[in-house]
Amino acid sequence: QVQLVESGGGLVQAGGSLRLSCAASVRTLSMYSMGWFRQAPGKEREFVAAIRGSGGTTYYADSVKGRFTISRDNAKKTVYLHMNSLKPGDTAVYYCAAGIGATTREAYDYWGQGTQVTVSS
Repeated sequence: QVQLVESGGGLVQAGGSLRLSCAASVRTLSMYSMGWFRQAPGKEREFVAAIRGSGGTTYYADSVKGRFTISRDNAKKTVYLHMNSLKPGDTAVYYCAAGIGATTREAYDYWGQGTQVTVSS
């Protein structure tokens, strides 16, 4: 069983930055690929970024490529999402997930409760 707790969300102006954190209660975090997804009101949950267990391979949605960076610290059992040049369209609840996969929701078995990110124009 893996428990995930996100933090770091909040209200930020367009062009600003935030760093989300996901703390995992797990014996060995490196066993899992970790992903970030987001869900805006009235929309489906969508992929944002993912990182393989070793941290050597990352994936990004086209909409965030070049602005967001995913990283992990397996020793601290924490995954991060660094978000720069934020846009109002980035407003959503952001979820951390753990599993075997990369860009699809179905590849993740464990989910956090989410953290709200609101970007004002």
